[in-house]
Amino acid sequence: MSALDIAIVGAGIGGLTAALALDAAGHAVTLVERRTGFSEVGAGLQLSPNASRVLIALGLGGALRRAASEPPGVIVRALDTGRRIGGVSLGSAARERYGAPYYVIHRADLQTLLLDAVRGRPRIRLMVGRDVTGLSETDGSAALTLESVNGGRTETLTSDLIVGADGLRSRIRQHLDARPLSAGHMGAWRAVVPREAVPAELQDEATGLWLGRGRHVVHYPILGGQRLNVVAIVPERQGDEDWGRLGEPAVLRAHFRDAAPPLAELLGLPDSWLVWSLVERRVARPMARGRIALLGDAAHPVLPFLAQGAALAIEDAAILTRCLAGADVPAALAAYARARRGRVRRVQRAARQNGRTYHARGVTAFVRNAVMRRLGPDRMRERYAWLYGWTPESG
Repeated sequence: MSALDIAIVGAGIGGLTAALALDAAGHAVTLVERRTGFSEVGAGLQLSPNASRVLIALGLGGALRRAASEPPGVIVRALDTGRRIGGVSLGSAARERYGAPYYVIHRADLQTLLLDAVRGRPRIRLMVGRDVTGLSETDGSAALTLESVNGGRTETLTSDLIVGADGLRSRIRQHLDARPLSAGHMGAWRAVVPREAVPAELQDEATGLWLGRGRHVVHYPILGGQRLNVVAIVPERQGDEDWGRLGEPAVLRAHFRDAAPPLAELLGLPDSWLVWSLVERRVARPMARGRIALLGDAAHPVLPFLAQGAALAIEDAAILTRCLAGADVPAALAAYARARRGRVRRVQRAARQNGRTYHARGVTAFVRNAVMRRLGPDRMRERYAWLYGWTPESG
């Protein structure tokens, strides 16, 4: 296929990765972002080998090595007693097994290195402070109506295709699939704390995973090991539509009254928390149609129990670029949707199952713990070979 003019709505991790991949394939890209600045709300995220290999292929390997950390593994503990249940080997073992590293990184650092790369590509045009107020298609093109968020100025952007990478509340998804988004009944509480303040037994490089009845906690070093990213998943009576609302520390501590002393001490450190209601949504029906495609959370929000939200968006970008290499636009986008549907559904199912496993109680928790001990760290990792071993060539 000859070079295309492509509009991407949303300059998050998925949109920025798609812009870089499509530019590398010879296309002209316009990246539209509602925000006028790029300070990223959030904390850490995990980049498993299926995602890191895509970013490395785009020339970002050196930047990733400087900004990210490579944990040697995951240590799984019982939330109430602190007793070690099992583990997952990562580090050099994962890199050698899957051909790419398993990284943890601050979300803002990943956003910054992607944005720096985008700004260094002359074929990528970045339009900030624009809100999408309309979308239309013809047989040969697609058009966005954009309005300046500051001055109300309206303009039209015409392209060969439009990619919606605009997140959970995607305006572009509404054009393809108008089913409403509903919040779930679990909340993710996130904070970053100085590593030197953390209990001594939690200061190593490994990721910590604490499992309890209806709750769990994950933590790992970020920002060159200077900070510890902490995420606590707890029940909510009713999900909240607010994105990144402030959480009261005393409310979180009440969920963990029975926590083992090192974990209780860790959860008592943050002065404030940001809280997200966890949301999963069925894969968009369709994920692409005509000259419009969706990627990342706009297409398929996934629960965080496999740490695959950002990774799936990065995978989407690679497969979209690959599909646009050999057919007309509607056929290429249909092929992209077919290639991604089964994969993302499998990840969504596996994330749901992980959530049930993490939060098990009674006999189910006893069996879970026994299985983890019997398998050991290497075989625990191999349970996800289908996930981490993915490559763009394998689809």
